[in-house]
Amino acid sequence: MLARDMALGLAICTPLLAPAAAQDGAMLETLRQADMRLATVGARISTAMAPFCDRLEPGLGLQLQTIAQYAQSARPAVRAHFRMRGDVGIEGVIAGGPAERAGLRTDDSVISIAGVPVGTASSSAATTDHLVALHARIADLPPDQPVTFVVQRGEQTLNVRVTPQPACRTRYELQIGNRFEARANGEMVQISSRYIEDVDPDLFPAVVAHELAHNILRHKDRLEAAGADFGLASGFGQNVGLFRQTEIQADILSVDILARAGYDPRIAETFWRTVGPRLLQGQIRRRSHPPFRDRAALVAAEAKRIATAGRDAKLPDFYDQRNATLDGDWRKLTNGVKPGK
Repeated sequence: MLARDMALGLAICTPLLAPAAAQDGAMLETLRQADMRLATVGARISTAMAPFCDRLEPGLGLQLQTIAQYAQSARPAVRAHFRMRGDVGIEGVIAGGPAERAGLRTDDSVISIAGVPVGTASSSAATTDHLVALHARIADLPPDQPVTFVVQRGEQTLNVRVTPQPACRTRYELQIGNRFEARANGEMVQISSRYIEDVDPDLFPAVVAHELAHNILRHKDRLEAAGADFGLASGFGQNVGLFRQTEIQADILSVDILARAGYDPRIAETFWRTVGPRLLQGQIRRRSHPPFRDRAALVAAEAKRIATAGRDAKLPDFYDQRNATLDGDWRKLTNGVKPGK
């Protein structure tokens, strides 16, 4: 399995590749494209929702990678493919984003960020520690102040000043796997590569927006405060109501996120009608997550509300209670919406 971290704006890739795969140039390019798809969606929705997030980070519009992410035997091939002169490189820049506008380019090697050297790989084993530390350092910078990158491009050493866009503080992570998996933990949104491979690209933003909604609404912290049990226990007792409440809230808010980011908010309904039946596998998930037909009906109603309100559309009422204790009463969120067919 290969996991790749991507932060909004600053999208972080964390591959732990086997040597054979890492030396396959075509595979590396496929992974780069997958990273950039998630990075682009993440940047778009997280910058759009910045006014509604309590914690922000600089949205830089680039994706970093480190040589430490790769097995030691694969590192020479990785350095050659990505033209990495040091131990940190720019795997990609988001089209039209702050990094591209400032002049940073794909495969630039990074020497320092905000005056601090990026450091070197300290482990012969593949690890994401270096990359995670870089992300944390950047995320702690003021979200709207310029960040200076010193990079090496061929034989040139360049100082590039990037003016970021404030963005919701959320790290986006692409996990390589054969199952549909998506989760949020307050700090991170993790999406499995199955979504990249098997879901219509036009519908893909719907699942990313749903997971960001969980973070905006602080669902993980609020579930813990309510005494919810995670994992297998989520489908039993009071957990059912608590998890359904958070899932429905995230469904509804995801429509608003899509609309504010300039996506067609109706893609959420299409996603749940076409992809939904393939997601809710297993009896426990079916208990803790609402039926996909109900979810499709709810997001369709929210898209209609937004279309009617137009520019005056406000976020759902439960957004203002994002610090309140969850009560598990998910039925009040349906507002009389009838399940879909």
